[in-house]
Amino acid sequence: MIVKRNIGLLAACQALLLTNSISLVAMNGLIGLTLAADKRLATLPVTTYVIGAALSSLPASFFMKHHGRRAGFMLGSTFGLIGTLVCALAVSIGSFWLLCLGTLIAGVYNAFGQQYRFAAADAAPPDWKSKAISLTLAGGILGGVLGPESGKLTRDLLSTPFLASYGMLALFAVISLFLSSRLDIPALPAAVQKMPGRPLREIATQPAFIVAVLAAACGFGVMNLLMTATPLAMDVCNLPFSDTAFVLEWHVIAMFVPSFFTGGLIKRWGVINITLAGSVLMCACVGVALSGVSLPHFWWALLLLGIGWNFLYIGGTTLLIETYRPEEKAKAQGTNEFIVFTMQVLSSLSSGVIVTHQGWNILNLAALPLVLLTTLATLWLGWRWRNQLTS
Repeated sequence: MIVKRNIGLLAACQALLLTNSISLVAMNGLIGLTLAADKRLATLPVTTYVIGAALSSLPASFFMKHHGRRAGFMLGSTFGLIGTLVCALAVSIGSFWLLCLGTLIAGVYNAFGQQYRFAAADAAPPDWKSKAISLTLAGGILGGVLGPESGKLTRDLLSTPFLASYGMLALFAVISLFLSSRLDIPALPAAVQKMPGRPLREIATQPAFIVAVLAAACGFGVMNLLMTATPLAMDVCNLPFSDTAFVLEWHVIAMFVPSFFTGGLIKRWGVINITLAGSVLMCACVGVALSGVSLPHFWWALLLLGIGWNFLYIGGTTLLIETYRPEEKAKAQGTNEFIVFTMQVLSSLSSGVIVTHQGWNILNLAALPLVLLTTLATLWLGWRWRNQLTS
């Protein structure tokens, strides 16, 4: 009963986190385009959000190792509240750099929140871990609807566009803080906390660890590269913000609806096959995006991108949790998150530059090398496992 209650709370927190994230992606590129003196910096407020997460990913992991999941998630929600309030102030006075500071602070919330799936694995019995991860991530479905819809409803609620939107995100952070306080996930025993575990190099050089990190980095890197640029590309194509919100809403739904089934698919078909399916869907997304720039093209491309992300991210997480011991999870999880967030920083920073100077097609082609590398690495790991079974 406690396990189900914890998973339910984590799924609700995941929904609120995604509401925050998708709203910031949808709004900050457009606000940045308005406030930035140099239009090439339009997506910088999105990038600083990811930088905040990258810088705090390892500290977040070690904080929760010593103080527990509940304290960590409550602290993360507090940063989310502060960050959105700073963003609201920035928009009200028209300060681009204060907006970047606000999203940087809000990024700390994202660093803590990305550990919801690991907390679900901690709280679940061994044979239910992949399903617990999937069900927790499924909470993002609500965030996929709530984020864009709240953005549309609150954009012009006050005289300054998007000011009310940030106020709404602050309220969501308060709700997340309350829900986090109700979690009951035991902390690691003191004796285990003091155990050093294996060196990080030994953990990180395991083939399964390499592929797990690469799958998550590819899923987030490519998704962030294309999703961050989508509002700008659709604006250039003279599509209204309501269409942008519609596309992003379905994109996030596609990211998380498969979570009801991905854990079961992994059990039936294996983590290698599901991860490979994610790479194939990423390639299909690029193919659709290159074929046109109408609303249906953007919709289909972002839909495929979302499902591909789901398979890669859950596949990578399932691989990762099998590569470390309990006393090693802070360093293993923190390293994984740091690499993933660093990839997000690079992709979001380059996204605005590429789409504004080279165009939507070049941006999509730039995503292919990482997808192909992930495909080859996953095939290599599958080949190694088959050889081990037959030898």
